[in-house]
Amino acid sequence: MSAPRIEIDLDLVEHNTRVLVDRLAARDVRVLGVTKATLGSPGVAAAMLRGGAVGLGDSRVENLARLTDVDGAVPRTLIRSPMLSQAAHVVRTATASLNTEPAVIAALDAAATHAGLRHDVILMVELGDLREGIAVDDVAAAVQVVLESPSLRLRGLGANLACQNGVVPDDANMGVLHRLVDRTEAHHRLALDVVSSGNSANLDWALTTTRLDRTNELRLGEAILLGTEPLRRAPIDGLSTKAFALVGEVIEIADKPARPWGDQAQAAYGEPPARVGGGSRRQAIVALGRQDVDLDGLLPPPGMVVLGMSSDHLVLDVGDHPITVGDELRFRLGYGALVRAMTSPFVARAERQVLGTPDALGPVAGSARR
Repeated sequence: MSAPRIEIDLDLVEHNTRVLVDRLAARDVRVLGVTKATLGSPGVAAAMLRGGAVGLGDSRVENLARLTDVDGAVPRTLIRSPMLSQAAHVVRTATASLNTEPAVIAALDAAATHAGLRHDVILMVELGDLREGIAVDDVAAAVQVVLESPSLRLRGLGANLACQNGVVPDDANMGVLHRLVDRTEAHHRLALDVVSSGNSANLDWALTTTRLDRTNELRLGEAILLGTEPLRRAPIDGLSTKAFALVGEVIEIADKPARPWGDQAQAAYGEPPARVGGGSRRQAIVALGRQDVDLDGLLPPPGMVVLGMSSDHLVLDVGDHPITVGDELRFRLGYGALVRAMTSPFVARAERQVLGTPDALGPVAGSARR
């Protein structure tokens, strides 16, 4: 198989989805499976649906278009506020979208009317993380705009926390959203289908609070894909952290001095990495670079240390591992590294569904390339 590549165990994606779906179902909360970190992979989407996700979400309309072949009847939600220039594409591709701007809402209504379609809108409320969201005092006016749009349906209210400034979901900020839902329903004498309170960062709150109240949906990506929660990047009990692995090929192996010599200035990406200690190191170069993956969140096999990365070269201290040229090394990925690797045109993808076990993609020191 070609390298670099991402190996995806679809059984583990399904397993993680099912565990979270079951835990949240006990609290009457549904799961929207978010595929944006996988470039809208139909295979990953299908695994999420097999695991019990009620619908699919992605931040790019182009990714959602890939998911129409998975199951045309499955709800598909655009989870980034639509671009004004893409309104027509959005209503043809997504069954619903998260919105904040009256001008965009008007464009969606016009596009849906022209296409003879009905499009669902979830209005996003600003709760303190200062990314997308309508100010609390302006929500009533935004609701009115949607209700007066003949080709749109107000499906619910939502919020997003933790992504921009790390604001933690809690009873206080979630309570603001819940009170807005109550107020909206009472004032307009309607029932909102969806209260989409947040993302994977909401899991701990949603599973432990005694004030879950109106929340009935979470948009989950990282927790399903990586088995971790975003607030502290800690593994979630019962989930696999091994559904994804990045595989790179060794192109050089040599004993080299621990420190560089000669006058030093800027390196390819700013200040050169610190090299400490004396003697020599067993150093490997892997054909991976910043064009392929973020260094932050790239986790090498046990016993190896990342010494640096440029556009096309990853340098490792491999210690006593018996590595040779042509060997493949398997890396685990954090969320940012996964997103970059999945969107790089230089990284192949290998999806497999073999009813794997939670240890199916454990990191290894190296393997001979076949």
